[in-house]
Amino acid sequence: MVRVNMISSLILGATLTTFTVAAPVTKRIAQTISESTAEWEKACTAAGGAGQCNTISQKAFTSLLAAGGACDQQDSGDAMIDLAKQLNNDAEMIRLAQLFVQQPRNAPDSLQVPYCQTEPKNQELSGLFHCQFEGSDFTKFSGDQSGNVPLGASEVNPPGSCPAKTDGPVPDGVQLNTIATDPGAGNASGSTNGTDTTGSGSTNGTDTTGAGGSSTEGSGSTDAGGSTGKDTTGTGNGTSTDSGSTGTNSTGSDTSSSSSGSTGSSSTSAPSASSTGNSGSSSTSTGSASTPSASAGGDFLKANGEQAIQENQEFEGLSADDSCNDGETACVEGGFAQCVGGAWSITDCSSGTQCFSLPLVNKAGTSITCSTQEDADARIAATGAQ
Repeated sequence: MVRVNMISSLILGATLTTFTVAAPVTKRIAQTISESTAEWEKACTAAGGAGQCNTISQKAFTSLLAAGGACDQQDSGDAMIDLAKQLNNDAEMIRLAQLFVQQPRNAPDSLQVPYCQTEPKNQELSGLFHCQFEGSDFTKFSGDQSGNVPLGASEVNPPGSCPAKTDGPVPDGVQLNTIATDPGAGNASGSTNGTDTTGSGSTNGTDTTGAGGSSTEGSGSTDAGGSTGKDTTGTGNGTSTDSGSTGTNSTGSDTSSSSSGSTGSSSTSAPSASSTGNSGSSSTSTGSASTPSASAGGDFLKANGEQAIQENQEFEGLSADDSCNDGETACVEGGFAQCVGGAWSITDCSSGTQCFSLPLVNKAGTSITCSTQEDADARIAATGAQ
């Protein structure tokens, strides 16, 4: 009897040991995605983009999630530059868009993220591709193994680098625009579009006179613009908070969002307020928004506020373990969440903010974004909803 027990113990121990060794270990590499477009949105608002800024900003930063398509990030970069060109070829917006398309994407399986294999619409993005996070496994890529090198390139050396950061990958979770100011378009491998067609000359404009020479669609010069100090528009990194995340779709509401993380950003709401009636919403956090918002669209505003209240109540009952339908977005455990593969992929909000459903001010509906409790309460109260 004793002998049988000893044998059983040995078998059980071997089984447990085998299980422990076989258990896979994976590392999820993520970031606060809303910070990737926050500075671009501030520059856009300052340039007079008003309500278009936040709509484009939110769509752009969600392209960094694992569920995004291989070219979604580049497509968003094109949209960012399209708007910049409408706003007098704003060089700062173009520079920040060029940096955005090089921001690493989330890597839930810690593998490298494939590169887009389609030419960008705008010449300013030709030859630019995203960096990888330094914690990635540089021997493997996610997916079907297509797009393992950028379009028009034969290799990426060193692995994980990109034109804006040629010395290697980006530290895990860090925003490229906080460690690089020059988009490095002159370092781009120049996909088949041939950057010289812009007339900016060899390799996208020799980075000399910067934005000045960029009169031809602001092409490469914008990178130069990055180096010529066009970093002026304050962006002062001020609130690395999800300024971009607020208001999605609503104008100034994101400006209020920029205030969402901190003080100074409230000043950004001033330009947006002057640019468009919608931007009145930007001052929602100050309470002055109630007047403009009432004039902006009467009957749907209160309904938007009531919808936001209801959604926030529903979000309180969600947890990271709940099932969901792919493509859904929500606030889960205080973070911005998107459903990927039937499960919530959660991105934490910046310090001092959390995820809320907030009412739009220029049309019916709500937006899901990161903001402060005070700002969220003020914006909902401004609609008259209780």
